[in-house]
Amino acid sequence: MTINMFLQQLLNGLSIGSVYAIFALGYTLVYSILGIINLAHGAIFTLGAYFTYALMGGSFGFNGLLANAALPVKLPFAISLFIASTLAGMVGIVMERVAFQPLRRQGSDPLLTVVSSLGVAVVIVNLIQYLVGAESYTFPADTYGNLPPAVNFGTPENPIPIRSVQVVIFAVSVVFVAIITYFINSTKYGKAMQAIAEDPTTASLLGINTDRFIILTFFISSFLAGLAGTLVASSVSIAGPYFGIAFGLRGLAVIVLGGLGSIPGTVLGGLVIGLAEAFVPSEYSAFKDAVAFGILFIMLLVRPQGLLGRRFIQKV
Repeated sequence: MTINMFLQQLLNGLSIGSVYAIFALGYTLVYSILGIINLAHGAIFTLGAYFTYALMGGSFGFNGLLANAALPVKLPFAISLFIASTLAGMVGIVMERVAFQPLRRQGSDPLLTVVSSLGVAVVIVNLIQYLVGAESYTFPADTYGNLPPAVNFGTPENPIPIRSVQVVIFAVSVVFVAIITYFINSTKYGKAMQAIAEDPTTASLLGINTDRFIILTFFISSFLAGLAGTLVASSVSIAGPYFGIAFGLRGLAVIVLGGLGSIPGTVLGGLVIGLAEAFVPSEYSAFKDAVAFGILFIMLLVRPQGLLGRRFIQKV
C-alpha cells in the first residue's frame, strides 16, 4: 500500500467512524440515563433518511400506500437535514411516552423495556414498508449543491482524492460531537442529565425533574439517529426499510467497544471501527461486519469494560 492510498483510507475511515460515533452517542445517552439499550434506535436512523428524502422533494415507489407521492415543496439539503432530524427526535419522544414510560413507572424489569423497544422497531420498519414500499431510494445528484465530486488533500503530483460527500459528513459529525460533548459537560441541563445517570433517586431529591430530562434524552438520542441516517443515505442510498438494522448492530458494537455509558469511549469506539473497516482490502469488503465484531469480541476478552469504560465491582 502506497502512502497516498494509506492516507486516503485513513480519511475514509475517519469519515465513516465519525458517523458511527454520532449514531452510537444516541445509544449511550439512553443507556446512561435508563440503563437500557434502545433497540429501536436503528429504526429511527431509517426514519431520518426517509424524512430528509421526502423534504427534498423525493417521490416514492409503486408498492406503498404513498406510491408516486411527493411533497409540494423541495427544501435545500441543510434545512431538510435539520427538520428531518428534529422530526426523528419528536418520534423518539412519542416512543418514550408510549413504550418506555408505562413500564418505567410500573417498576418493570429493564429487560421488558428492551423487548418493548424491539417491538417499536418492528412497528416502525413495517409502517415504512406499508407507506413507501421496500424500494431503494437515492438522494438527488445536487444534494450537496455545486461541490466538486472529490476534494484533493494532496499535491498535484501526489493527489489524495476524497469524495466531497465524505468531507461534509466528517465535518458535520465533528460539529455535532463537539456540541453534544459541550452540552453534556458544560451546561446545567447536561450536568442534570449526568446527575440522573449517576443516581436518579438523589437527583430527584435535589429537585431535578427526572421525567423531563428523560424526554430530553430521548429527543437528543433520536435527533442524532436521524442525523446519522441522513448522512449515510446521502453518501450511498436508502436501502429500504431495513436500512438501519445493520447500522444499529454496528452502533451496539461501538458503544460496547468504547465502554457502556462513556461518551468519549463511544467517539473513540466509532473511530476505531471506522478505521478498521476502511483498511479492509476491497476484495474482502463483504467481511467488514466480521472485522467490526471481531474487534469487539477480542475487546470483550481482554477488557470487558471497553476502551474507556469503568470496571464495575460488585460488593458482597
